[in-house]
Amino acid sequence: MPLFLDDGVVPDPAPTWSATGPRDPVVTPAVGGQRSFDELGEPLREVTFVVVDLETTGGSPATEAITEIGAVKVRGGQVLGEFATLVDPGRTIPPQITMLTGITNAMVYDAPRISSVLPAFLEFARGSVLVAHNARFDVGFLRAACARQQVPWPGPAVVDTVRLARKVLPRAEAPSVRLSALAALLGARTRPDHRALTDARATVDVLHALFERLGSLGVHSLAELQDASRDVAPQRRRKRWLADRLPAAPGVYLFRGPREEVLYVGTSRNLAQRVRSYFTAAENRPRINQMVALAERVDHVECAHALEAHIREQRLIAVHQPPYNRRSRRPGGVCWVTLTDEAFPRLSIVRQPPRGSPACLGPFPNRVAAQVAVEALQDVVPIRQCTTRIRRHSPDGTPCVLAELGRCGSPCDGRQDELSYAREVARIVELVDGRSDQLLQLLRTRLLGLSADGRFDQAAVARDRLSALAAALDRRQRLGALAAIRELVVARPDERGGWELTVVRHGRFAAAAHARRGVDPMPVVEAMVASAETVHPGPGPLPAASAEETSTLLRWIERPGSRLVRASAPWSSPAAGAGRWRPFMKVADIARSTRIAPQHPDPPARRLSLTVG
Repeated sequence: MPLFLDDGVVPDPAPTWSATGPRDPVVTPAVGGQRSFDELGEPLREVTFVVVDLETTGGSPATEAITEIGAVKVRGGQVLGEFATLVDPGRTIPPQITMLTGITNAMVYDAPRISSVLPAFLEFARGSVLVAHNARFDVGFLRAACARQQVPWPGPAVVDTVRLARKVLPRAEAPSVRLSALAALLGARTRPDHRALTDARATVDVLHALFERLGSLGVHSLAELQDASRDVAPQRRRKRWLADRLPAAPGVYLFRGPREEVLYVGTSRNLAQRVRSYFTAAENRPRINQMVALAERVDHVECAHALEAHIREQRLIAVHQPPYNRRSRRPGGVCWVTLTDEAFPRLSIVRQPPRGSPACLGPFPNRVAAQVAVEALQDVVPIRQCTTRIRRHSPDGTPCVLAELGRCGSPCDGRQDELSYAREVARIVELVDGRSDQLLQLLRTRLLGLSADGRFDQAAVARDRLSALAAALDRRQRLGALAAIRELVVARPDERGGWELTVVRHGRFAAAAHARRGVDPMPVVEAMVASAETVHPGPGPLPAASAEETSTLLRWIERPGSRLVRASAPWSSPAAGAGRWRPFMKVADIARSTRIAPQHPDPPARRLSLTVG
């Protein structure tokens, strides 16, 4: 690969390109693992910047091409790596550009094309904040190159040192913000010369000099840096004091309006940092900006760790129904599939499962998802689908079409007695409880039969129904197993060598604590358990919490690295439960997303195995 870079990986030992032509690869020492873009945060010294400069054949990204790319990767004032390459623009370089940059047609004659350079540069800059002097020019050319090569633009955060200099330096001190003028004014160690790598190095020096000026203005984070280089409404900037007393700790924050009403509830690992970002240019959602304009106070609840904050956020949103939140406002807005309480039960979709229901399947996010599971069960169990009230003794109803097709035992006219019908109901109960997966096996046999007969459209419908039913059963059995345990104490390692601790009682969050590195966690566990919320379970499959809360706890516990400190009862899954169907569900999801027909005989590339693990 024609470049020299130094993030520790050289993809190809081919000669590199410098400003003067081919040379041996230049590799500087590798550095530690780079943080992802989602983790770019406080303070600025921990943010990775890639300072880039381009040389081109002209000024328009739509019609001109790149002739050279130079970039420097820095973090905490230290250079982590450099990237430099000439680029064959595929056209003649104008004489005036050669006079300005010194790049000639001969220099780029055997240089790589942008199609091979661009992926390497994007990998070099991945997860970093992009910095450029007059960023509109450089980023505009990079975006245009991505569009021509049909490469997705990663959309990194961008800092423009021209705009930053105009915000920081008075015009009397810096009448010009050209790179050469700023480099001389701020004492840059590198003198720019219209070559990409040299100018990128000079921009690094200018950036660090501007950082020193920004520090005295209270700019210490990426959001504040973006705020300093972009225009923010004065009314929003003035409200920054609302975050002054918030701790740099995990927790929940509540924006309150002029009548003390809760406008918005959120959660963060760093309350001060997150709330402060609402008053900067980093926040550009119109809905949230409208909320900030109304806010007059920010309350907070400090939490032991992120899980506690997440659970408390869900509960506060459910209670206050803040108008600017979109999720968690209806924690009970799920559906369940149950059996009705009558002599000849039928499947029914309900919002709240009734007390003492022999089978309760869910939760489903909506009625459409629940109906798919109902249809899957009705495909293999001849249970009635009508809503007619059937007398226990001497029924005198009229058989329906399903009875004539053999899909219902016709208890309405007495052809099927109560005992025989109860055996069909028991098959559903055993499936939901995880005592048997015979019905899933029957659905799979039916699916394979449809596929073998070449009825691929019907097979695809059967496959999707089977996958949806298996997923619902798996979810119900996993949540039910957690909710059945009276008390569970779980620990997860934090990022600093300590432990995040949680008490779960009947699937409900009861307490949380944090044992820092070097602290014996067991006394912390004992104190946490002693002060945990007392939970009295009620009826139903999830007796103590909403489906959303129990699901959140289950996801946290099931993440790799979790440790069960103690449990009041064994935590297990049924041997004949739907968990063994997860490989099938995964394959079915892939097939559905790629529109592959089950066991399609031709062509061979579209064949799909429908096995069960």
